[in-house]
Amino acid sequence: MRPLLACLLLGLALPAAAQIYKYTDANGNTVFTNQPPDGTAAESVSLPPTNTVEMQVPSAPAVSSEPTAQAEAPYSVLSLTDIPDDEAMRANNGTFSVGVDIQPRLAAGHRLRLLLDGQPHGQASNVPRLQLVNVDRGEHSLAVEVLSGDRAIQQSASVTFTVQRVNTSSPALRPPPPPPKPTPKPAN
Repeated sequence: MRPLLACLLLGLALPAAAQIYKYTDANGNTVFTNQPPDGTAAESVSLPPTNTVEMQVPSAPAVSSEPTAQAEAPYSVLSLTDIPDDEAMRANNGTFSVGVDIQPRLAAGHRLRLLLDGQPHGQASNVPRLQLVNVDRGEHSLAVEVLSGDRAIQQSASVTFTVQRVNTSSPALRPPPPPPKPTPKPAN
């Protein structure tokens, strides 16, 4: 497959290197073409060489043998916000969002991901507002981690909270029974 692709690309590049001719048609218009017309005087046009750009190879940053504080913890503040600490979180369908306090601002290439009960929850995002979906009722721990690619580079402290959900099998949530239908009166 690769040789075929290389041949196709080479075939597309050949016309760019072909000779160009210039002539004036019967209506007085200047025409440029890659084939000289029959019976008409055509002038050969010499084109300047095409621009070429060499691919730049990215240089690897210098790696020091001593770990720096920046490499160990690039963010001085990393914590979760908007989680009640003294009462239960009421989320009837188990869906709610939490905020992330991060300083300095999240760097390009870094993403935030929640850890619910020590396991990744949801997709990584570069937005400091993350959503949890369908969290079971009860007590949970939650933390946020900073990812660089697929590698975790920093994690916040875990926060323990309780989710309160409505029990849908509760008799209080059942609709009331329909009223009884009146019985028809007997005909006289």
